[in-house]
Amino acid sequence: MFLSLRSIANGLTVARAVAGFPLILALQFGWQGWAWWLLLLAGLSDAADGGLARRAGGGSSWGARLDPLTDKVLIAAPLLWLASSAVLPLWAVWLLLARELLISGWRSQASDGGPASLSGKAKTILQFLSLLLMLWPTGWIAAAGLQSLGWWLFWPSLALALSSALGYITPRSAPRQN
Repeated sequence: MFLSLRSIANGLTVARAVAGFPLILALQFGWQGWAWWLLLLAGLSDAADGGLARRAGGGSSWGARLDPLTDKVLIAAPLLWLASSAVLPLWAVWLLLARELLISGWRSQASDGGPASLSGKAKTILQFLSLLLMLWPTGWIAAAGLQSLGWWLFWPSLALALSSALGYITPRSAPRQN
């Protein structure tokens, strides 16, 4: 049973990675509703695959390495689109993407794959929420207010991203021996 839960978790991660391409296309062609739904389903699948992996007693090392990279694709695509549409300043998006590359490099060198910290998980959730709100389709109810709220939530997500990066790369001191 645990093997099947891990397989399902890995399948969700792969499906989320594949969703990145249609998400980019939907954004490019102005299919706001499709883009929003793809991003929502990707965010929900991220939560689901993590839950399944935990229920299985831990995910596979393959899934642990692919999951954060998949999140990067699904965050980078809408961020770059929002920057190209002048919704977000390019410098802020580049700063966030530089953080993601830095942490991905750090994770690739970590023997345990560099599992996400609590602040790193909070950052991902806040980023997905911010992006969902900024991508809220114009024709839907309360679009302007929700898009504005998403823009305002982006800034604390950027601050959390930068502070959580310090938590990953700052060497931790060894526990004291009494």
